[in-house]
Amino acid sequence: MHVPDGFINAPVSAVAGVVAAGAVAVSLRGARRELGEGHGGERTAPLAGLVAAFIFAVQMLNFPVATGTSGHLLGGALAAILVGPWTGVLCVAVVLLMQGILFADGGLTALGVNITVMGVVTVVVAYALFRGLVLVLPRTRGSVTAASFVAALVSVPASAAAFTLIYAIGGTTDVPISKVLTAMVGVHFLIGIGEAVITMLTVGAVIAVRPDLVFGARGLTAPLKLRVDGELVDAATPVPAPTASGSPRKLWIGGLVTALVLAGFVSFYASASPDGLEKVAADKGIDAKVEEHAAAGSPLADYGVKDVDNARLSGGLAGVIGVGATLAVGTGAFWVVRRRRTSQEAAAA
Repeated sequence: MHVPDGFINAPVSAVAGVVAAGAVAVSLRGARRELGEGHGGERTAPLAGLVAAFIFAVQMLNFPVATGTSGHLLGGALAAILVGPWTGVLCVAVVLLMQGILFADGGLTALGVNITVMGVVTVVVAYALFRGLVLVLPRTRGSVTAASFVAALVSVPASAAAFTLIYAIGGTTDVPISKVLTAMVGVHFLIGIGEAVITMLTVGAVIAVRPDLVFGARGLTAPLKLRVDGELVDAATPVPAPTASGSPRKLWIGGLVTALVLAGFVSFYASASPDGLEKVAADKGIDAKVEEHAAAGSPLADYGVKDVDNARLSGGLAGVIGVGATLAVGTGAFWVVRRRRTSQEAAAA
């Protein structure tokens, strides 16, 4: 759902940019707390950059959702559940920034719109729903994965509705908004199913090996087991669920290898059909005034390496470069946020 330049007029794009900048600024303050929390905070910081790189990789994997239409992960729900909502907004913002500058994906003047729609809205909706479900469901790992599925599913059509609202205010073409809303929410509900499956599987996989590293799974409890007449029964008093300890290096390496394989190899088999926004834009005519991307001349534009003729090699190299660049920028940014939090705590002491 990368909005290109020309869909939204300049004044509304500027306002969206201010909203996005404000959201990033607020998220920086919140991320300092998330990355500085004693319960896993020191391990969350190095993983946040990996989450951004993983989202970048999975966004290259467009999957078919209807005839002639595809979709891809937005990632807001996944990031919020894995590393926290404030850090999650920053993860998606880093991904969108790298995509816009290096790969000419998503307009530069529309960057504020994209961060607002794909980052802020998805994170807010997904994490609010996730926390609500976790509070009423049994505090088990299964409940966390189930809640992540529902939260991710709802976040995508919510993002589509938010785009429609922005388009209603500042769209550059005269198209009945009711038709745009129906088409956008309809196709993005289908995309949301794919988003929910990816999010649930990823969260479930991390919980299975390192539940202590999943922000949304903190505080899980397991019933104390007592052996009575040779059988284990639940005691009345819950105790903290056992979690893994030590360095998260193996998980980090595994996640990075997975992201590289997805972006460098599996992406070649992604659906070539237009994504949900592109399809709706073409069908309803809201792309009549679309503008050429300012970074169209980038050597990595359209997720290919310039002057590399082999399509598989070109796309694979571009994906690997994108994962590496997103990982480097994201990790650097989150380390700065983490160190600033640590410095503030030292000064206060």
